[in-house]
Formats: sequence, C-alpha cells, structure tokens
Amino acid sequence: MDKFNDIPACNSTLRMKTRQQRVYMHSSAKSFFILILLLCAAHAAFGNWTSFRGNPQLTGVADTQLPNNPQLLWTFQVGDIIESTAAVVDGTVYVGALDGVLYAIDAQNGEKKWTYQTNTHIKASPTIDDGTVYFGDGDGVFHAVDISTHQMKWQFPTEGEIISSANIVGSRVLFGSYDGFLYCLNRENGELLWKLETEGYVHGTPGVWTQTTDESSDAANYVILTGCDSYLRVVDIDDGTQTQQVDLGAYVGASPAISQNRVYCGTYGTEILGVALDTAEIKWRYRHPKRQFPFFASAAITENSVIIGGRDKMVHALSLDTGEPLWTYTAKSSIESSAVIAGTRVFVGTTRGLFIALDITTGESVWEFLTGASIVASPSVSDGRIYIGTEDGILYCFGEK
Repeated sequence: MDKFNDIPACNSTLRMKTRQQRVYMHSSAKSFFILILLLCAAHAAFGNWTSFRGNPQLTGVADTQLPNNPQLLWTFQVGDIIESTAAVVDGTVYVGALDGVLYAIDAQNGEKKWTYQTNTHIKASPTIDDGTVYFGDGDGVFHAVDISTHQMKWQFPTEGEIISSANIVGSRVLFGSYDGFLYCLNRENGELLWKLETEGYVHGTPGVWTQTTDESSDAANYVILTGCDSYLRVVDIDDGTQTQQVDLGAYVGASPAISQNRVYCGTYGTEILGVALDTAEIKWRYRHPKRQFPFFASAAITENSVIIGGRDKMVHALSLDTGEPLWTYTAKSSIESSAVIAGTRVFVGTTRGLFIALDITTGESVWEFLTGASIVASPSVSDGRIYIGTEDGILYCFGEK
C-alpha cells in the first residue's frame, strides 16, 4: 500500500500541489501561446511588399491596413525621375531611378542606407527575395545585388532594355526584355535555364499561375505573359514550353493580374479583358461606350472586382465575373500608375501629380495629396505605410503620425 494514503494530510497536500502545478503549467502554456500569436501578428502586420504588384499573381492587393487619413511622414530626393515602384522589405525601401541608381532607404525615417550604381537608367521595379535585390536596366543587364554587402552577386546580359520586373518561383527568377524574350534564370548564380521568344517587346512583368485539378492534388506552376505582340502566353515554368496562346487583339503593356483560373488586363485597343486560363478563352470584354483610350496600367483585383486606371482619365471598377461596370471615377488627367488596394480603399496616382484614395465600393474620393509632379510609378504598401515616387525624383511616404 502507498504510505501516503495512510496520512490524509499528506495526501491532501499532494493533491493540492498537483492542482497548482497543473494551473501553473496551463497558465505558462497559455502565456507562451499568446506570445507566439503576438509575434505572428506582428510579423503579418509588417506586410513586406517584395515586388511590383506585391505578390507573384500581381494582384496589387496589400495585406496590411492603412490609417484613415494618411499623413506625409517623409520624402526622399533621388537624382532623376522615378518610374520604378518601390519594394519594401524588413524596414528598408528599395527604389530605382533614371539616374541609374538603386537606393536603399530606411523606411522609418527616410534616411539613405546605401546605393548601388548601374551604367544607365532603371525603370524596372526591384524584386526582393532571400537577401537579394533583382532588377533590370536600360542597357538590358539584369542585376542581382546582395543586400548584406551592397555588392553585385551576378549579372546577366540581354539584347534589349529591361522594364519588366522580376518574379520569383522557388529557385527561378523570371523577367522579360525588349529583345522579345522571356527569361528564366537560376536565382542563385544567374545561369540561363531557358528563354522563350515572343513576337514583340516584353514590357510587363510575368505572373505566376498555379493550376490545380479536381482529379489530382498535385499543382503545376505556369508563367503568364501579356506582351506587345498582342498575345497572352501560358508557359511551363519547368522547361519554358508554351502550352497555350490567346490572341488579345491589341498590344498589351500591362502586366497580367491573376485570380484562380482567370487573367485580367487592359489593352492598347481600349479594352479590359477577362481571360479564362483553363479554356484559353476571352470570357468578357469591356469598353467604355464614350471614352475609348488605351490602358497602360495593370489591374488590381479583389474577390469580386477588377479595378484599373486608363489614359481616358478614369478609374474603372468592373465585375470580376462578367466585366459589367460597377463604378467609374473621373480624374483630371490620364492614369498610368497601377492601382493598389489596401483594406476598403484603392490608391492610384495620376499624371497631374494627384495621389488619391477611392472607396472600393462606391468609387468616391476619400483622400488625396497633390505632389506637384507627374506620377507614373505605382504605390507600394508595408507596415501601415504607403509609398509613391514621382517624375521630379521624390519618393513619398505616408502613414500614421
């Protein structure tokens, strides 16, 4: 027999200690779990903007909230025009300019951290992945720059200007060039894995489509390319084989915005298109009945709408399923800046220099800031702040004071 069972006081004390230990352990585990949740929430709230449209599907949707009334926090002056969209990763803003310099700027106070000099202008937006900045320049050279050393890791030459920004899939980096090729390189050493020839300039950034089927749980990754040859191309990432081609009927300078099995883009033929990737068909076309101008900006997409600005001086919101107009907003100048969605608002710049926020449901203007110079770059959002560059070489940062 257990000797403690013969002594009621000892048995009671033991049970009390056991209960206290359970409560303490439960309390410790709960505190640890809360700490983990807070750390995860803090990391999620930071919301790095690693590339031109914020994600590989190029949807232009931020995963962080912005204040209701963003205030100007700081500005940073570069040496020439900014057409490049900033990338923001781990508290540093990266942006290129026509002075041929890639700038790394402290996101907190707008102070310069370091620079990297090329031999010509930079119009391509930088892409950040695993401690490396990837971007192309006006001489057709694609750069990989080590963030820790601020030095070149490798370079890859093409035969035409690079305005297309890069997209990263695993160990591969993808971008287009004005020499008419889509390139796929090993992101570690710059080795050419494959290239695909098109019939025109490749201006837009390639998107990534992950196809899944009901019959299999396996997923296949494809590159989606909308080009100046008027075609939408679906390309196997593994070997560069083109699997589908859709005639869009007009030149496309915009990058594709991808949602599930559909692609959305505007064309120089004054249309906005919704294209089904699984059937390679144009599901709907939209053209404004009166104001018919080219679309140069890329689309932003929500669960039920596609939003895009045009050279018709309007922002259009269309049904994702049917292409029917939901609302339009009329600006006083053309729009080449690609819209970005943050929460319930869509932000976009105009060539008049007006940076505006529209209500995503009604299209009403809810905030604006006049920069004084044309905006063709697109916004980027990170950690409760939004960034935009202008043609007088100023990078603006807005957020909560």
